[in-house]
Amino acid sequence: MPTTMSSPVIYYVRHGETAWNAEGRFQGSRDIPLNARGRVQAEAAGGILRDLIVRDAREPQHFGYVSSPLSRARVTMDLLRGALGLPANSYKVEHRLREIGWGVWEGLTVPEMEAHDPVAFAARHKDRWGTTAPGGETYAEVAVRMRAWLSELTSDTVAVAHGGTMRALMVATGVATALEAVEAQVEQGVVYVFAGGRLTKYA
Repeated sequence: MPTTMSSPVIYYVRHGETAWNAEGRFQGSRDIPLNARGRVQAEAAGGILRDLIVRDAREPQHFGYVSSPLSRARVTMDLLRGALGLPANSYKVEHRLREIGWGVWEGLTVPEMEAHDPVAFAARHKDRWGTTAPGGETYAEVAVRMRAWLSELTSDTVAVAHGGTMRALMVATGVATALEAVEAQVEQGVVYVFAGGRLTKYA
């Protein structure tokens, strides 16, 4: 169900860029490392978060920190925490924050997906929320695990994860419809704040 006004604040950061991001390839569960630009983006997100914390008269150590298990998210968290003056490895790793699985389409670009399986591609084009590639996950399924994660949050939290999990979180928190979420652009090097039933981007 959607979060309420008293729910913990979530500071959400998408991992920095990878070579596959730059090539337009869908990563899913593949553990693709950050590229040089991605590392810069991670540090930039840390600087934005630091400014937000100062603005709100808070201290970095007073937040929870949690990352997807994939290395592109964990290295982003390490660099972000470095910008906050925190040790790199003192945070939780949460399997439910992993990226949406793209099944047999992982590693492909959109044109390659269509060429690989035109029928499945057409079905997903009609229902991007509830349909996926063979062996993959739907956004609806990802939203189930995001709601379960949300239900266990007890403090304001910095989360580093992925574009797909961000879209599912938008629906799980009630800040967007499924149609709005699948169309949303989730940027790198910025901080998204879920608070009071609203979503705000800081760049």
